[in-house]
Amino acid sequence: MNAVADLATEQDLADRLGRDLTEEEQARAPALLADASALVRDFTRQDLTAVADDPIILRPVGMMLRLPQRPVTAVTFVAAVGADGTTTGALTGWSWDGRDKVDLSCATPAGSWPLGWRGPGPDTYRVVYSHGYTPVPPGVLAVVCAMVLRTLLSPSMTAGMVAERIGAYNYQLQQGGGAPGATVVMTAADEKALARWGPRRAGMIQVEAG
Repeated sequence: MNAVADLATEQDLADRLGRDLTEEEQARAPALLADASALVRDFTRQDLTAVADDPIILRPVGMMLRLPQRPVTAVTFVAAVGADGTTTGALTGWSWDGRDKVDLSCATPAGSWPLGWRGPGPDTYRVVYSHGYTPVPPGVLAVVCAMVLRTLLSPSMTAGMVAERIGAYNYQLQQGGGAPGATVVMTAADEKALARWGPRRAGMIQVEAG
């Protein structure tokens, strides 16, 4: 799979703070942005940023392949994969619905079918497609920035600490230890806000990355 960028930038954080990041914040921000982006992608199972010519191996449901990443912006290649792992040249006759499905009803090979194709077990296909958003959806951007800023602005690197005073040292822990410290945390509110970008589970079987 192609490398994907973080879902927010340091400038996005500064815009929300209404000021430039301090040197300490600049030092921590890249790792926190990467962590928050990874957590959001793990939760949604979506890349969310634009990825071009992404290969994937899929099994159809009936004669339909459902592409897992959204939105799909182009489908450029479809080939059958045989039991021995070989593929045909590009199939012809398949159709893309302009959203997330490829119809194989009329698909035919450019050459001979690969060894073992349509043999025991389900068929598999290699698809190359482009997908993702440009720019990142505002709702996703808002969640990533909120996750990072909660940690970046925490008064301590100790998880759960919400107050700290130097000199006759005092500190206060939030009930339940929910406030972030050194690492980003995804809250229930974050998950609710991201739910619309989650995976569509029905009708799609992914085998592996192509």
